[in-house]
Amino acid sequence: MDAMKIMTQGMIKENKPQFEIGDTVRVSVRIKEGERERIQAFEGTVVAKKHGGIQETFTVRRSSYGVGVERVFPVNSPFVEKVDVVRRGKVRRAKLYYLRERTGKAAKVKERI
Repeated sequence: MDAMKIMTQGMIKENKPQFEIGDTVRVSVRIKEGERERIQAFEGTVVAKKHGGIQETFTVRRSSYGVGVERVFPVNSPFVEKVDVVRRGKVRRAKLYYLRERTGKAAKVKERI
């Protein structure tokens, strides 16, 4: 247990990013490669938000070279620099897992006006 880092209330981010399921977001992630650090962007549709509180996570899906890629990001992680909303989506579901079976235009989410 000593080696494992446990999150405490003090580690919660004050200004949480405001986005909903179906939104297209650009997540800036800090990546460490040896001695160097850089920021990499991951852009895609938010398919799920889970838990809440300190262990809250969100799943972002995008298609990369014809292959679907999903990444789960903890909201309170220090490696998640910022989350920018590119486009607001209009959906009627809490989880958009049905997008996994769809390709091309069928996998698009309508824009909220």
